Amino acid sequence: MTNDWPELAKALSADLRDLRIGAPDVMKAFSSMATTAGAPGALDAKTKELIALAVSVSARCDDCIAFHAKAAAQRGASRDEVMETLAMAIYMGAGPSVMYASHALAAFTQFDAENPQAKSA
Repeated sequence: MTNDWPELAKALSADLRDLRIGAPDVMKAFSSMATTAGAPGALDAKTKELIALAVSVSARCDDCIAFHAKAAAQRGASRDEVMETLAMAIYMGAGPSVMYASHALAAFTQFDAENPQAKSA
């Protein structure tokens, strides 16, 4: 898959403009939340954008990737910082699946034990 990420971000901005017109109160509240969450505090703005980029990857949101990759670059993130961020996103995408798989197995085991027609494998 090949994307022109700058073009995607530009096209999305136009679509979001229409959304701001159609749902102004919701979009104003969302924009305020984004501004507040992204403001420097204990973490600087670059670090927060790297976190947002990792979440974008784990949420599988191409549109989010476009915006947060752009913002990370604008805030001075290095390629090495992005690579480490993406390594963590890959790790966390797999790690939670392992944990939830153990929950699913435990749930199945409990329900299967209550099933009078349960068969041993």
